[in-house]
Amino acid sequence: MKDNALFFYQTTRDFLTVYLIKQRGVSPNTVKSYREALNLLIEYVRETKNSPLKDISFQCISRELIESFLQWLETERKCTISTRNQRMSAMKSFLKYAAEKDKLLMALYLDVNGIPKKKDTKVHTIDFFSEAALEVILAQPDKRKRNGQRDLFFLILMYDTGARAQEMLDLKVCDICMDRNNPYIVITGKGSKTRHVPIMQKTCRHFESYRHRFHPTEKADEYLFYIDRKGNRTKMSIDNVEKFVARYGEKAHSESQEVPEHLYPHMLRHSRSMHLYRNGMPLPLVAEWLGHAKMETTRRFYANADTSMKKEAIDKATSDINPLYSNKYDIEWEDDDELLKQLYCLK
Repeated sequence: MKDNALFFYQTTRDFLTVYLIKQRGVSPNTVKSYREALNLLIEYVRETKNSPLKDISFQCISRELIESFLQWLETERKCTISTRNQRMSAMKSFLKYAAEKDKLLMALYLDVNGIPKKKDTKVHTIDFFSEAALEVILAQPDKRKRNGQRDLFFLILMYDTGARAQEMLDLKVCDICMDRNNPYIVITGKGSKTRHVPIMQKTCRHFESYRHRFHPTEKADEYLFYIDRKGNRTKMSIDNVEKFVARYGEKAHSESQEVPEHLYPHMLRHSRSMHLYRNGMPLPLVAEWLGHAKMETTRRFYANADTSMKKEAIDKATSDINPLYSNKYDIEWEDDDELLKQLYCLK
């Protein structure tokens, strides 16, 4: 391997294992995201330049290459603009780190750093189900069976707290605080930030039953949700959660059209937050409850998500004597030839 390629891979390794973890103290999920971004870039360089991995170096990278890489993410890999911007941020962070190690790369970093963040003009919506659908979904797990009880408690806790799937899997027994007057759960979210989320008394009763069966020895540092493999407990995976959520969703949909045809874990988070928002929780409090770092994230998804809320509010705020409800201002269009042609695309 040539010296310039060796320096590239050593810098990549140090960036992922030393700088991000030991110096910046980022979460494992952030490291994973940066690693994926760098792997995609390396694969893109290999394909576009027809170069073996052992020859890839910083000399292969330019602003033009990064710009085409970002476009490739959107067009070929069908990444969202948000994902595209995240990958770009990872590239900038990596090149800044490399430039600090080798000042000759500062020009490359400054050039790439000039690539603007792409504005996302798409109107974002979220998938959520009704409270009636929730009742059908929670009726699917067979709580008489061991895995059925586990799955039911997982669904209840995820909905009640609005936690992300990974946040649920990272929970340990000690993270549920059974205060008699104010029970809550400690959730560790993105960036290793923690938040305290209150849980309902009924959720507490489900937890007591679950703990009695799955954690009889009450080891506080055990993962709350796990699977047994040949007598060994291992942390439950995202794939496992996605499978049983989808399975229960299919069964529930066959019983009620209120249930979406394709149910996935994150929809429980969306649904709980939408139900809270509909029932009067202010959006800033929803944002804090969800663990969103930026209020704009919540506003972009939730403030535009439910037009029926806006219609109800408008109807309540508009009195029956409002002139708009009368026929006084109706337009007699049938005798207007020009308007008639416009209505039917003849002009």
